[in-house]
Amino acid sequence: MDDSAVLVDGPWTHRFVSANGTRFHVVEAGTGPLVLFLHGFPEAWFAWERQLAAVADAGFRAVAVDLRGYGASDKPPRGYDGYTMAGDAAGLIRALGERRAVLVGAGYGGMVAWSTACFHPKLVRRLVVLSAAHPLRLRAGLLADPRGQLAASLPMLRFQVPRMEHALTRDDAAAIGAYLRKWVGPSWRDTADFADYEARCREAFRIQQTAFCALEAYRWAVRSVLRLQGYRYVKQMQQPIISPTLQLHGSADTAILPRTALGSGRWVLADYEWRLLDGVGHFPHREAADLVTGEILRWAKE
Repeated sequence: MDDSAVLVDGPWTHRFVSANGTRFHVVEAGTGPLVLFLHGFPEAWFAWERQLAAVADAGFRAVAVDLRGYGASDKPPRGYDGYTMAGDAAGLIRALGERRAVLVGAGYGGMVAWSTACFHPKLVRRLVVLSAAHPLRLRAGLLADPRGQLAASLPMLRFQVPRMEHALTRDDAAAIGAYLRKWVGPSWRDTADFADYEARCREAFRIQQTAFCALEAYRWAVRSVLRLQGYRYVKQMQQPIISPTLQLHGSADTAILPRTALGSGRWVLADYEWRLLDGVGHFPHREAADLVTGEILRWAKE
């Protein structure tokens, strides 16, 4: 599978931007203040296609990016640590010619968004996080809730196995489809829209080197626990978030449990709002697209 799998036509423009030493594929629509969207695992930029046009029509410059290692962006063998990926988001804001942005992240992209707001606070005007606990809250949940969050995070532990990427891409990435079905809310799982989205994610994940790069981020998260780099990351993440933060979370999320994400406001010094979305799983930007779009616009306009 090649990069053309994610070069989907629509009311947006595809282009490439160099930032933080890496070439990123970005998709943008509209003009105005920048809203930068970061997708999660195992997605690509098209995770946000339902939001792009609506946010652009509301008077914003909406930009969705393929994260490092995903889609049509570069896939270097290194750079999947929290510092570098936060630097990617910060570099993209500057490379797009902006001084500040509303940063929106879901899943692993939400973890990157938390880190970016902490490490580069002047660049993040407002923050919207979906389906992602603050990294320190997730760390605490893994240690304190072995039957809950630790059990829910077993896939992340399996990702540490060498050559696991080959198992994920076998049979047209059937394992990726299984993860998606496990993590979505029950009301969306049996729809034609979900079947189409699953097929697109499986196709994008089969682009050469994507599986390896995607797992490297999770491998760093575990390996760094016993390393000096991880200790420094934890110390830096203890700095309070000074960007007004909206946190949206599905009540049926089985990947990051609601009770784990709920305590994330502890690290936010600015205005903070939590909203639990009833019956929604790990992908609220797809499962409840209109609701999420409305919340993003409400937060961006305040």
